Amino acid sequence: MAMAPTQTVDFHRLVRDIRTWGRSLGFDQVGITGIDLADDERRLLDWLAQGRHGAMHYMEQHGTRRSRPADLVAGTLRVISVRMNYLPRDAAVMESVLADPALGYIARYALGRDYHRLMRTRLQALARHIESVTGAFGYRAFADSAPVLEKPLARNAGLGWIGKHTNLVSRDAGSWFFLGELYTDLPLPPDAPATDHCGRCRRCIDACPTGAIVAPYELDARRCIAYLTIELRTSIPVELRPLIGNRIFGCDDCQAVCPWNRFAPTGAPAAFTPRHGLDAPALAELLGWSEEEFLHRTEGSALRRIGYECWLRNIAVALGNAPHDPAAVAALTVCARNPSALVREHVHWALERQQHAPASTAA
Repeated sequence: MAMAPTQTVDFHRLVRDIRTWGRSLGFDQVGITGIDLADDERRLLDWLAQGRHGAMHYMEQHGTRRSRPADLVAGTLRVISVRMNYLPRDAAVMESVLADPALGYIARYALGRDYHRLMRTRLQALARHIESVTGAFGYRAFADSAPVLEKPLARNAGLGWIGKHTNLVSRDAGSWFFLGELYTDLPLPPDAPATDHCGRCRRCIDACPTGAIVAPYELDARRCIAYLTIELRTSIPVELRPLIGNRIFGCDDCQAVCPWNRFAPTGAPAAFTPRHGLDAPALAELLGWSEEEFLHRTEGSALRRIGYECWLRNIAVALGNAPHDPAAVAALTVCARNPSALVREHVHWALERQQHAPASTAA
């Protein structure tokens, strides 16, 4: 990281300008924080020691660079934290998709284009605005793209508090938003941290299909559907498969029940508009996609991250949780010849479940 500029800068005014520039770039909120994450580091290390990160071995490999910004980017003094709302206005109603076992549910953040590049591009543009005032300065932009404790940083920057489901929650915007960071060597005046407003509410804890929220503010990723369908690249534990329902990429249940999300705005940037009908896709049809079709339809999407093999694995589990359906059996039977042992295992499990499942009572 380059040295901070030596010319005189009114940093209070600069922060006001940063907020204005951030809004003009499409960020819905901008905050500033220091880099002390000692308490969060202790919680992170305890979480790792309990093995709650499961197969996410990179969480251990990064060590304390995640909780010590200046170790990740030398010279960092402040972090500019931003959020961008992503809930699309025109997506199928979540509850309707989850209630129809013939459909697949995809976490709302993944319905449009991948946010990583979009967020980093806009953060780079924000840095250029700053540079026009300060001259060359040290910075790096992140959007879930490096070992960063983005939620504690956002909390400390005043963007929201970490709720009992361990997601960031804003009083004004709920939790349907992405986070990004600009690490910088500028001595910007920091904002006040956000305070907790969960109160006695435990709706997220009670709503979790797999009981992954093991206590308020404590998540065991090994039971989380987002982990099982996205992060885990091996066999999904048999005892957890029935609890996944028709969720084939992530899970939004804990957010959907949060009372603060009644304030969540819709009408996210056009980039996040659902594509290819994936806000309410037919499972049997998805299982029939070739790898080429998967790659084509997930181009520029966060969905591509899991790869074709885990895509089929997840869909097979969802079909195994559905009522008996000849179309599902036919699709699974074809997929049972897949060259992947991982896919075949989950398809065979699903076929056995279909054999013993009652027929759908839907009209």
